[in-house]
Amino acid sequence: MTGTLPRRFLALLTRRHVAGPAWWSVVARMPVYLLSLAMVLVVREQGGGYARAGLTAALCTTGMALGGPLIARRMDRAGRRAVLLVTGVCHPSALCALVWATRPGGWAQPVMAFAAGLTLPPANACMRSLWARLPLEDEERELAYLWEALLTEVLVIGAPLVLAALMLVGSAGLALTTVAVIGGAGSLGLALTPLPAGTDQPDPAAREAGPRHPLGPLRSPAMLALTGIMAVCAVPIGLMTLAIPASVAAHGSTGGTGVVYACWGVGSAVGALWLGRAQSEVAAYRRFPRLVLAYAAGTGLTLLATSQLTLGVALAVGGAPIALVSASEMTLVSTVADRDALAEAFTWASLATVVGDAVGQQAGGLLMDPLGPRGVFTAAFATAVAGAVLAFGCQGLLGRGSRRRAECAA
Repeated sequence: MTGTLPRRFLALLTRRHVAGPAWWSVVARMPVYLLSLAMVLVVREQGGGYARAGLTAALCTTGMALGGPLIARRMDRAGRRAVLLVTGVCHPSALCALVWATRPGGWAQPVMAFAAGLTLPPANACMRSLWARLPLEDEERELAYLWEALLTEVLVIGAPLVLAALMLVGSAGLALTTVAVIGGAGSLGLALTPLPAGTDQPDPAAREAGPRHPLGPLRSPAMLALTGIMAVCAVPIGLMTLAIPASVAAHGSTGGTGVVYACWGVGSAVGALWLGRAQSEVAAYRRFPRLVLAYAAGTGLTLLATSQLTLGVALAVGGAPIALVSASEMTLVSTVADRDALAEAFTWASLATVVGDAVGQQAGGLLMDPLGPRGVFTAAFATAVAGAVLAFGCQGLLGRGSRRRAECAA
C-alpha cells in the first residue's frame, strides 16, 4: 500500500469485508471509554456520595476483569455472532436498569453495575482477532493494528466529550442510557456483518475438545512474557496520571491540567501518524523492544519540566511512541497466540494493561506525599526502563513464538 498514512487508513477501512466490522466495532467500543466516569456521574446525580459512586464504578470494572477472558474464550470456541448478540442485549439492559430502576443505598445498584461489567461486549478482542484472520497482506495487517492504537487514543479523548455533549441536553442518566443503546447497537451490527468464508469460523477441533486449560493462551511462554511486559509498561501511565495534575498544581493554577493531559494524547497520535509508516520495515519482535525503550526515554523527559508549558511539551514529545508500542504489541499477540485463542489472548493483553495502570495509580497516590510529583515521575521513568530491559530480555522468546506461529500457519 502506498500514499500518506491517512489515505492508507481510508483505503483499508473502506475495503469490502473490512468496512462493516471495522466501523461497527468503533460504535460498539464507545461506551468502554466513558463507563466508569458516567457511572460516577449517575450515582452522584441520584444523590449518592463519592464513596458509593466509587464502589459502583469499581464493581463494574471488576465485572469486566472477571468476565472478559471467559467471554472471549467462548467467542473463540463458538464464533462471534452468538456472543455479541447476547452481550449486545444484556450489557445495555443492565446499564438501563442501573439508571432507571436502582438508587444509591440499595443492593440492586451494585449488582447491576457488576452485571454491566460482566456482560460487556468483547468488541475490542473481536475486532483485533478479526484483523488477524481477515485476508490481508502483512503490511495491511500492521496498518490495521496501528489504526487500532490510534483509535484507542481518539476514543480515550473523544468519548468523554461525547458524554459531556449529551449531558448538555439531558441528565447524566439519559446520557449513559443513550451511549449504552448506541454501544449495544454497534455490538449487534458487528455480530451480523457478513465476513469472508472461514474468517469467523472457530476451529472444529477446538469446539470438540474438552475444557481448555485455565491459563488458555498464557500457557505460551511468549504470550506470558508479552503480557508481563505490557503490565510493567502500563504502571508508568498510572503513576503519571497522578503526577501530572500534582505537577501542574505545583507550577500554578490547576486550570491547565486538561490541556497538559491533552498534550500527552495528541503527542501519541501525532507520533503514530508521523512514524507509523515505517512500522513494517522491521520485524515486530525486533521493533517492540526499541519502541519500549523510546517510551521509557520519553517518560524521562518529564523530569526536565520546570513549568506547565515545558511539562506539556515533554508529554507531547515523550508520548510519541505510546501508540506505536500498543500497535506492535497487538501485532505480536496476533503472531504468538494460537489462532483458536486469539480473542482471549487480546483480552489478556488488554487486562494486563488495565491492571498495570491501576497499580501505577495506587502507587502514585501512596508516593505523592513523601516524594512529590518529581519523585513520582522518577518512579515512572525507572519502571519504564525496567519494562524496556524486560522487553529486550524477552526479544528472542518473542521471535521464536512468532516463527512457531508462522510455521504452524504454513
